[in-house]
Amino acid sequence: MNNLNDKKRKAVALGDFDGMHLAHQTVITGAEDVVIYCVNNRFSLLQKSIFEKRFPNTVFSNFDEIKNMSGEEFIEKVLLKKFSAEMILCGFNFRFGKNAGWSALDMRKYLENKDVWVRILEHLDFNGEPISSTRIRTALSNGEIEQANKMLGYNFTFESTVIEGDKRGGKIIGFPTINQHLPDKLTIPKFGVYESRCFIGDKEYKAFTNIGIRPTWQVDKPLSETHIFDFNGNLYGKTIRIELIRYLREEKKFSSVEELKKQLNYDKSSII
Repeated sequence: MNNLNDKKRKAVALGDFDGMHLAHQTVITGAEDVVIYCVNNRFSLLQKSIFEKRFPNTVFSNFDEIKNMSGEEFIEKVLLKKFSAEMILCGFNFRFGKNAGWSALDMRKYLENKDVWVRILEHLDFNGEPISSTRIRTALSNGEIEQANKMLGYNFTFESTVIEGDKRGGKIIGFPTINQHLPDKLTIPKFGVYESRCFIGDKEYKAFTNIGIRPTWQVDKPLSETHIFDFNGNLYGKTIRIELIRYLREEKKFSSVEELKKQLNYDKSSII
């Protein structure tokens, strides 16, 4: 497939694409005009709302409709009839059909006489091992955010509505924060304080974010609390995007407000 017309074929990229990490990105860049078909929509690393903005050429499957199809049915009904595919892009470990009975090589063999090309991408390594969504989820759970970001190819990110909190951050501590619930199904990073970035409109702000239950003033479910540097405004009810950059420290229960203030000043100074 070295012909200049190769990339002009109508292409469909197949995969789970949970997180659209670096290995996934090698799959979807194999042709000029690619429909990304997410066959099993997990969204544990990149929530659907952000996925849709970044990859508007995506079609999300109804997994219940395809999970019991045979491999042949999936190819004929979905790839050929629905998408009129002329080129298929997938990873080496892609499996499909009922009980994941068909492999990428089975698909290539089936389509070789139909003038539909199947390009199978090999694994992409990071630190000597293949990049996978499982590795990235493990890194996030361990607080290895920088490793996770390198495998993702972008900073771990989420967006959600700013909710009202108890206002201790601004009134008592002197560090106002925006409070957000973490999106459903998204992998929860290790509890603790992170260097972060906050995006408001078209502006990017340095920040630090606490993910967890706030040991000093506990909450019932994990919460994201972000102190935004050099910003003063009301964000209640707005959908705000946060990116996690670097793990600073674990959550800690403080014996006094003064002790907490001292720690937060130190956290801020380590970022500026």
